[in-house]
Amino acid sequence: MAFIFEKLDVYQKAVDFADKICELTNNFVKGNYYLADQLNRAALSISTNIAEGNGRYHKADRINFFRIARGSAFECVPILEICNRKGLIDTEKAPALKSELEDICKMLSGLINY
Repeated sequence: MAFIFEKLDVYQKAVDFADKICELTNNFVKGNYYLADQLNRAALSISTNIAEGNGRYHKADRINFFRIARGSAFECVPILEICNRKGLIDTEKAPALKSELEDICKMLSGLINY
């Protein structure tokens, strides 16, 4: 691993989450592109903002990007709920994905408060 942020558990979990979302949304039925697109963007934003924050020299800048990443994780929650209600996500997968988001948010809060 060439970049220090790649060693962070929260970064690795965020990349794994985005990968799962990408795979999941590939199976969405036609007409739900807007949900797939928004969910993919929000999920991807978590890891990209962690990476970008780690590239900043000033603590305040890093914290700001970690807050944006946390906000993106929160953004995924209602989109997942809507997808679940529309039957786009298996009812057993939705709670597991939400649980992953909770873990990511806790870890991001730790980075913000550190």
